[in-house]
Amino acid sequence: MTESNFYKSAQKYWADIPATVDGVLGGYGYISDIDIKGSREFLDNILALDKSPARNIALDCGAGIGRITKTLLIPRFQKVDMVEQDEKFVNTAKQLIGKDNNKLGTVYKIGLQHFKPQKTYDVIWCQWVLGHLKDYDLIAFLERCTDALSKNGVIVVKENISTSEEIEYDDDDSSVTRPLEILHKIFGAAKLKILKTSIQAGFPEDIYPVHSFALVPEGS
Repeated sequence: MTESNFYKSAQKYWADIPATVDGVLGGYGYISDIDIKGSREFLDNILALDKSPARNIALDCGAGIGRITKTLLIPRFQKVDMVEQDEKFVNTAKQLIGKDNNKLGTVYKIGLQHFKPQKTYDVIWCQWVLGHLKDYDLIAFLERCTDALSKNGVIVVKENISTSEEIEYDDDDSSVTRPLEILHKIFGAAKLKILKTSIQAGFPEDIYPVHSFALVPEGS
């Protein structure tokens, strides 16, 4: 699949997905509460570090209908920006979060392969979206995110992990699931080090293991 088809196919797939929790979670909407609970524990551990990020502004990447923005990030930060390329997801997110919610900041309607942060962020949250980026686009995206971190800022990656040693391709939604070794190499290529990691508990056995990574610049 060519680069342009890889991204166009994903865009087309999500255009046909309903703007619901069950839709964005691929029929596994019932795991949302378990997911948020695990993410909350992970985030709170990061915010409790000696050199912790501030709680001024966070960025939700591949935000979908705003599930993570609303239930995880807004309760912890003064302002939350979102990046989401699907227009119906953006519109639904604004409705679910509330147009008058003064904690919702800028919503960028663009794919992550093209997104360039315009601000600095304390936490940049990337969940179940980076499999839609080619390796070189993912490295470049992480580099741009690194440049957009405020003092003690952290990039959080929460993703499915392949249990084989090879990248697994999903032709339906035009995405990849990477093994740990390749993800580690990508983090290294982006000059990021892993500050903290955990494995999500309580998920069904028939889905991929889900790992969370707190990433900071190598020199920090």
